[in-house]
Amino acid sequence: MNRDYDAIVVGGGIAGLTAAAYLCRSGFRTLLSERSDHTGGLVNTFWHQGFAFDAGIRAFEDSGIIFPMLRNLGIDLQIEKNPVSVGIADRWVRLESRASLRDYAAMLSTIFPENSGDIDLICKEIERVMGYMDVIYGIDNPLFRDDMRDSHYLLKTLLPWLLKYQVNISKANKLSAPVVEYLHRFTDNGELIDMITQHFFKDTPTSFALSYFSLYLDYSYPLGGTGILAQKLSEFIETSGGEILTNTTVCSIDPDKNEITTFQGDRYCYRKLVWAADQTTLYTALNDNQTKAAKDRSQKAIQSQHRLASRSEGGDSVLSLYVGTKLENDYFNGICGAHAFYTPTTKGLSALPSWQEMLSQGDEALMSWLGDYIDSTTYELSCPALRDHSLAPQGKTGMIISTLIDYRLVRHIDENGDYQAFKRFCIGRILQVLETTAFPGLSANVEFAICSTPLTIERETGNKHGAITGWAFTNAQMPAENRFKSIGNAIQTPIRNVYQCGQWSFSPSGLPVSILTGKLAADAIKKALDG
Repeated sequence: MNRDYDAIVVGGGIAGLTAAAYLCRSGFRTLLSERSDHTGGLVNTFWHQGFAFDAGIRAFEDSGIIFPMLRNLGIDLQIEKNPVSVGIADRWVRLESRASLRDYAAMLSTIFPENSGDIDLICKEIERVMGYMDVIYGIDNPLFRDDMRDSHYLLKTLLPWLLKYQVNISKANKLSAPVVEYLHRFTDNGELIDMITQHFFKDTPTSFALSYFSLYLDYSYPLGGTGILAQKLSEFIETSGGEILTNTTVCSIDPDKNEITTFQGDRYCYRKLVWAADQTTLYTALNDNQTKAAKDRSQKAIQSQHRLASRSEGGDSVLSLYVGTKLENDYFNGICGAHAFYTPTTKGLSALPSWQEMLSQGDEALMSWLGDYIDSTTYELSCPALRDHSLAPQGKTGMIISTLIDYRLVRHIDENGDYQAFKRFCIGRILQVLETTAFPGLSANVEFAICSTPLTIERETGNKHGAITGWAFTNAQMPAENRFKSIGNAIQTPIRNVYQCGQWSFSPSGLPVSILTGKLAADAIKKALDG
């Protein structure tokens, strides 16, 4: 077996799959190594008792990136529009167009009539940021065009867009303050701010948070579930001459020999390496003795980046329930639709103390706090079968219920030996909350409920702290470039012949940037190898 490759990609999430797909398309002998038994990472769909559930991302936000990539590779996906609903207590709004922002404002004003003026000002800010996003994602990303020398395209489309892009990205970048802090400029009602923001990651920048109204309108869903994207990319790689090894973990990298070693003891040589897995494991896999030939300056850069990645926090994580119900699609369609964000109460999370404050009062106080958190948090709800009826048994519906939760809290509970009790408590309390607020009769119609936690995500994907989009906004310094105007730098590492992709924490965080950085890494390798 020939184990020499032009390029090896480590990590089979969407970033790694994209990089491998484009490397294969360019004719390079390519190997993709994935630690799990399947590719896709947080873009995958699994089946349980006849129900399909999306284990990571619930829908696609194109951002001028996903669909151009699919067309560029000739990959055909059947896509449905994915309208989003927002619910608070017993009120709901379907976000079907930009005009829905007025309906959203009216809902907030009904709940907080004394703050109607504040709400008008906040919605004007949302409209302003939406205007920036309209320009920034106003054309298909040119990175996925093969005819960049087309003079008509350059003069009539790309150059005018670039001028507008520079202006609008500068305006968006000025809105870097955490969104909660920023909204306090417009209102002193903490509960109102909670209703708008508590489903965002901690310290999410304002431009990212307020742009999400545009992203909701941009959501779509692929027939077959979100995991069909990873499946199609994997098929493209293999039919284009690439190789995919699953259940294969890279434990060692020798940058002097351009060689990786797996836990099985197999060795593979590369000309270029793309690291699309967790960044901390990249530097763990480097042996100091293997890099002794590197120049001192390079070695210091590697050590510095290793320290930065090691001490940095992974991004926020989620707790998810995968619930099979005996309820028909019409039941859910009449309440929340296929995809929704729902807050059971207007109380808001900012009124709660931190879970760390409750530790000193004992386990009973901590569980009481957890119950209050479950009662007041915001949930992302997704029913795959409402977009594709084949994703659940006839007359039944699967529902995914997710909420943000602190990895450190779940790790503490696990270390105390209470992990299984914690999951049972979460299942019971969440179903109870939803039944008593918006979904009458839900509990009696549940066939099963599976609980996934940040520890599940960490185990299944290798993501540090079970992070779902990359690095936490709370880090004083990001371990990877996260300024969109400098995204080309996001693929660079201080290690010779080693690139990275999928390392990000900014808009459009998640899937679009995973694809974009994967393409950038592949393009950089093509330029280096062809040159």
